[in-house]
Amino acid sequence: MSKPLPRWRRNLLSFSAMIGFFLLWEVLCRLLGVSELVLPVPSQIAAVLIEKMPILWPHTQQTLMTTLVGFFLGVFIGLLIGVIIGSSRVAYDIAYPLLVGFSSIPKVAVVPIFVVWFGSGTIPAILTSMVIGIFPVVVNVATGLATTEPELEDVLRVLGAKKRDILWNVGLPRTLPYLFASLKIALTSAFIGTVLAETVASNKGIGNVMMIASGNFDVPLVFAGLFILAALGVALYSVSALVESRFTSWTQRGKGSEAA
Repeated sequence: MSKPLPRWRRNLLSFSAMIGFFLLWEVLCRLLGVSELVLPVPSQIAAVLIEKMPILWPHTQQTLMTTLVGFFLGVFIGLLIGVIIGSSRVAYDIAYPLLVGFSSIPKVAVVPIFVVWFGSGTIPAILTSMVIGIFPVVVNVATGLATTEPELEDVLRVLGAKKRDILWNVGLPRTLPYLFASLKIALTSAFIGTVLAETVASNKGIGNVMMIASGNFDVPLVFAGLFILAALGVALYSVSALVESRFTSWTQRGKGSEAA
């Protein structure tokens, strides 16, 4: 088996691949004469970002705040439901089909309902990002609890542990890898929900900016909004991965010995 690359070299390769992608994009678009109405070049998008950042920054803050609020609400609700149905077979059999049915509904269909209930603005965007993030958390938490070894639970019961003690000291720690895997999915999905709602029922946010820009055929500004969303997603994903490495290092035995 080949020796793993040092972390700094992996980061360098990743950065080089990203730069190479943008360079290839720039060169091909200029050689082929692609119109900016079809696909603007990265240098043009960067110029738009620099020029219009004072205008885009409040919208960026709005989208980030909305996404984080919806994400944390979705994680909290999903964690509660996941613990309940993962700890009880009866609750699992009753609630899981309902959750599957609810998650199968296209989220674009619920945005108009939230608008009718709460009006246009931030609340529909928060609720949309929340409902998108609930299902992956529920599924992973319930799976983590369901895969706890029954023999270990039996031993703890013999030692006098109550069901609450087993859940707190064994079940939830064993669920952490599943939970953090679901958080990464929920976090990226929350951005989808926020931008979706902002394009339909909001007058502020990156989604709203992109909708107006597309109506004005300002394609470079649309791509600038996409770049902002990508940067926010990568930043929050990195934070999530960092927190995961602190709480679940015991599941990654052997990886810590890699060269930094």
